[in-house]
Amino acid sequence: MGDPDQSGSGSWTLLTGHGHVLVEIARNPEARIRDISAAVELTERTVQAIVADLEAAGYITRSRTGRRTRYTVRHDSQFRHPAQEGLQVGPFLALLAVADEEGRTTPEPDNS
Repeated sequence: MGDPDQSGSGSWTLLTGHGHVLVEIARNPEARIRDISAAVELTERTVQAIVADLEAAGYITRSRTGRRTRYTVRHDSQFRHPAQEGLQVGPFLALLAVADEEGRTTPEPDNS
């Protein structure tokens, strides 16, 4: 097998913008739209729309503390696609939100 970036399939990522934003909020619930935008490489306007979508769908809630917004991810929310029917987003987010010293995600060791 060759390099996935050289496969001729165009440039795409496994997660959608919604997935990237949700993972970033799980990593940093106090992040500002500006911070999320920079981390996921989307415009602030796009991130604002995605956050509104995620809130409307029940994946996150927002609360205000002074001038700051804090997001809370509802880990018991279920995936929307029929292929993942009945599965909660919590375990998926836990896997992707674990950061190592370099700021990249790594899975937690399997101690079984």
